[in-house]
Amino acid sequence: MSTSSETLWERIQRIADHLLARTTVKPTTGIILGTGLSGLADEIEVEVSLPYEQIPGFPVSTVEGHPGKLHFGTLGGTPVVAMQGRFHYYEGYDMREVTLPVRVMKLLGIERLFLSNASGGVDPEMEVGDLMVLNDHIDLFPDNPLRGANLNELGPRFPDMSEPYDKALIARAHKVAAGLGVELREGVYAGVSGPCFETPAEYRRMRIIGADAVGMSTVPEVIVARHMGLPCFAMSVITDLGVPGRIVEVTHEEVQAVARKAEATLTRIFTELVQVG
Repeated sequence: MSTSSETLWERIQRIADHLLARTTVKPTTGIILGTGLSGLADEIEVEVSLPYEQIPGFPVSTVEGHPGKLHFGTLGGTPVVAMQGRFHYYEGYDMREVTLPVRVMKLLGIERLFLSNASGGVDPEMEVGDLMVLNDHIDLFPDNPLRGANLNELGPRFPDMSEPYDKALIARAHKVAAGLGVELREGVYAGVSGPCFETPAEYRRMRIIGADAVGMSTVPEVIVARHMGLPCFAMSVITDLGVPGRIVEVTHEEVQAVARKAEATLTRIFTELVQVG
């Protein structure tokens, strides 16, 4: 936790300094692994692995499927820092806590951010287990991580969001997937607060306003990353369907199980993609 007199900027610097003193890795890519997708961490040649609770001032993950470790190492020869488990607004954290790790990773030296999540598909053509590359998002959270005093040291008061997800990385992802014989979906992600899964009417609303998938993460982290000028790439595993006539009761355990089945393919794509300069 932070001290009462410590500013957010000072806290971010303190955490980054603490981490830099414990690794020789100079990460160029940050990775945030979502629900049921922590297996990618097994492919990282890890130099240092730190449980969140051992990082002074860092939040702690409380959700099953989010192991809560920060890894420094290399993936496909690229130096990375990877969050094996993220933080969510529905856990009770405010948006500055949810996005704090992205701020810290920027100070660690990352030049781009990769994210994964589990989401519900609202595009009628989707199937459970599909992988969707995000090309845009709709922010339906009740708060914005940039609300309040701006961190001028990191970005402008009014950041541009005309390209939230990097077009070059998206194009490269399709090429990598084609080489693996995998077809990727591409679409718009709606970010909601959770923790409830959506009602049928809420799923219909998502489709009406232009979403292809809906989930409870990613958007706040991307907003903060873009505020700091970091290119972003994100991929969703479609773990359930919010399509009329195909909506069934869903549990968190089932979401994790579907995500785990897809994570091998996602891992291969991410590993290839992080090697792009």
